[in-house]
Amino acid sequence: MARLTTFSRLLITLVIVAGIFFAVRKFMPGLGGSSDSKPTTTEQPTTGTGSESSAPTTTSSTWGSGKGGATFTPVSFNYTAPVPNGGKLKGVVELGATGFNSFIIKMDAQKNWKLEKAEFGVSLVKEGLATDDDVKSGLKRYIADMLSFGVGPKDIHFVVSSGAQKEPIMVAINAALKGMGYYVNVVTPEQEARYALKSALPKDFNSRAFVVDIGSGNTKISWLPNGTLEAPGAKYYQNNLSPGAVYQEVKGKSAQIPSNVRSTCFIIGGVPYELAKQTRSGKERYTVLKAPGDYKAEGAKQEAGLNIYSAIAEATGCKQFVFDWDANFTIGFLLNL
Repeated sequence: MARLTTFSRLLITLVIVAGIFFAVRKFMPGLGGSSDSKPTTTEQPTTGTGSESSAPTTTSSTWGSGKGGATFTPVSFNYTAPVPNGGKLKGVVELGATGFNSFIIKMDAQKNWKLEKAEFGVSLVKEGLATDDDVKSGLKRYIADMLSFGVGPKDIHFVVSSGAQKEPIMVAINAALKGMGYYVNVVTPEQEARYALKSALPKDFNSRAFVVDIGSGNTKISWLPNGTLEAPGAKYYQNNLSPGAVYQEVKGKSAQIPSNVRSTCFIIGGVPYELAKQTRSGKERYTVLKAPGDYKAEGAKQEAGLNIYSAIAEATGCKQFVFDWDANFTIGFLLNL
């Protein structure tokens, strides 16, 4: 009886264990080993890779659609540029990628300068529809205006931007200008960056700031003593470049800016101008821009420019982007003469 009782107890134990096992499998499948992969598969994103490699692309693509961008609290800026002591009037006409612009400054022997007059023209240069007659008539008007303002004939200069010279129409424009007896100063992206630096960087900020010029054809970044970088401009979409690719390129190049000059960025160019005029106070020369993520893009060019601005801000950590209403790389050209 004892052996039978022991065997019976063993059978009863096995039956109970088996019952528990099947009950768990039926009513609590989440504890089973074979079902662990289902929740993981459901939570995986349908596209993309790991979070570290996909984060920059996500940031730039999101901004490219007008829904994101670098955010920070801008640092206020107080500075008054020195004015020239006496000086002489000099004029320059910029043949840019989107039109003709002219500037007249007064400059003294110490290279202190003051903008006396600026005129921003509208042309069809970028679209390739400008004719030789358009060029001649437009330039003759600029020259006449400068002469009547008091600029001497020998103090009027013509500069072709590095972005504009990439346009096929500029070959015809250069030929037309030379046919009129004018010398055309063609600048490289590196020269343009240095001229922008000379114009926009105050001497008091030589060792703690850098300069960005966001043009239509390219973006120029510069700092002292001799740093220059070139990146895509605010019309990169016309060259079939994606926002993500441009963001990565600009961010990578901006990372080369030395840490000691990242406290302030003096920024110029078409898109920064459009952003600055939204918050300009009176006729102030310097306007601190908001963080790129705090702007709502209006149009493809502004959206592209904000993408570039955001990449620079994120790469450098700079929180003080100052737009200079008077500075222009062509003024830097005059200062370099």
